[in-house]
Amino acid sequence: MNARVLDQFLFIALPYVCLFTFFLMTIYRYRAQSFSYSSLSSQFLENRHHFWAVVPFHYGILAVTAGHLIAFLIPRSILAWNSHPLRLYVLEISALACGLLTLIGLVGIVVRRASTTRVRTVTSTTDWVLFAMLLIQTASGVAIALFHPWGSSWFASNLSPYLWSIFVLNPDVSYVAAMPHLVKTHIVLAFLTIGFFPFTRLVHLLVIPNPYLWRKPQVVRWYGRK
Repeated sequence: MNARVLDQFLFIALPYVCLFTFFLMTIYRYRAQSFSYSSLSSQFLENRHHFWAVVPFHYGILAVTAGHLIAFLIPRSILAWNSHPLRLYVLEISALACGLLTLIGLVGIVVRRASTTRVRTVTSTTDWVLFAMLLIQTASGVAIALFHPWGSSWFASNLSPYLWSIFVLNPDVSYVAAMPHLVKTHIVLAFLTIGFFPFTRLVHLLVIPNPYLWRKPQVVRWYGRK
């Protein structure tokens, strides 16, 4: 398989398969298993390391995701902001800090689940696959920030047009064909994570915080062998 065919598969066919799976299975799961739209908190099983793992991860991942969305939605504004060197440095350093915060929190979450028997017992195979994907994705993002700097600018100038071409059903891989392999891996894994999203506990992101503001309190009990 030559490079052009591989790019066509990875950056045209795969994104559409993952996006289709995301929308179809998310709707199906919500209609058929609405109770499963939960993070299935394990805080009451082990709380000593919970705060120092989950809080950094959530703050970091929310900031990183918001940054990607902003660069995708208003790329010209990002490029205008980056036209001043000081503002560019501030943005790049902030993004790297948030990426490191996410990675540190995620490692803490994995260590907590692997080292605490009660938490490990209620961690499914799907959870471990998800953690592995998120670890690779986050680590590759940090590596990109370190070895391929000024990502906020080339994201706005190259990746944003590519992503828009996917959403308007006119895919153009020329924007990503010349990207480094590390960046391509990051993009592919991002789409795979989106496709895997409906099968994981991450679906609770789609209903937070709205339903929790008015629904009745619910009690979650874990059943297992002693």
